[in-house]
Amino acid sequence: MAEECCPVFDPGPWDGKIVEWENKIFVKDNVLTLFYMPVNFGRVMKRLDKKVKEAGGNIPDHLCLSDHTSKWNMDVYLAVDREIPDAENVTLNGKFLSKVYEGPFKDTEKWCDDFREYADSRDLEIEKWFMWYTTCPKCAKEYGKNYVVILAEVN
Repeated sequence: MAEECCPVFDPGPWDGKIVEWENKIFVKDNVLTLFYMPVNFGRVMKRLDKKVKEAGGNIPDHLCLSDHTSKWNMDVYLAVDREIPDAENVTLNGKFLSKVYEGPFKDTEKWCDDFREYADSRDLEIEKWFMWYTTCPKCAKEYGKNYVVILAEVN
């Protein structure tokens, strides 16, 4: 087996759950995309990882949320356990609905439609949502599973 860079993801704690965050700290950066496909994701993640390590920080649950703001940009929010110097530190607060999906990225639109129906079935209104790509393509291939979590701030 090749060396993996991403930990094995356990969908159990995230599938069909409500997560409540109060001042959950993230470092924010942005990724160039071409028609929603990330171009420099690896470089951005390496840069953030270096800053976190240099500050003696950790990345709880290896959580990294993506917010596709346009066809050309994706903001990423990397969970951290402390504020990180020389980084854009942000906090998220609120109630978040999460649901896990598995399969090829081409199914994203289907997953989003399903998630909307899922939130509606629970009488929850989506305020803002994020995608969590739990493993890189290389590790997803190695593990035989490509888990993606949709997390949405809801009320």
